[in-house]
Amino acid sequence: MTDAAAPTRTVVVERELAWPPEKIWRALTQPHLIEEWLMKNDFRPDVGHRFSLRGDWGGVLDCEVLAVDPNRRLAYSWNHAHEDPAFDLQSVVTLTLTPTAAGSLLRVEQSGFRPDQRQAFGGALTGWPRFLDKLDAVVAQQA
Repeated sequence: MTDAAAPTRTVVVERELAWPPEKIWRALTQPHLIEEWLMKNDFRPDVGHRFSLRGDWGGVLDCEVLAVDPNRRLAYSWNHAHEDPAFDLQSVVTLTLTPTAAGSLLRVEQSGFRPDQRQAFGGALTGWPRFLDKLDAVVAQQA
């Protein structure tokens, strides 16, 4: 049994990209582009829209759009049901774009990891930098 009141952990990854927020926003919100850098999906940038992210490993993430501030901020739930409910992941991903002299600063924050979710936390720590490498390549192709 897990303690619901236990503090949770957060993964934060920041990346300076050589593109204006509008170009990055396209790749964050258009399903065919999201598929290229993240996962297959049925995303729509509408608050309350429920969608799935389908990983190459066969897993499915159940998500819901929580916030949309075009070219600035996007937030959605990132939930993964596990065979053993003790390992269920219920987290929130927030993507924030800030214009810079060189392009944009993209901040990715995934919050909600319980202390006993070391594997999921470690996966996010290593996964988000790889996803952002792919995102940068996708935006470059669209430029």
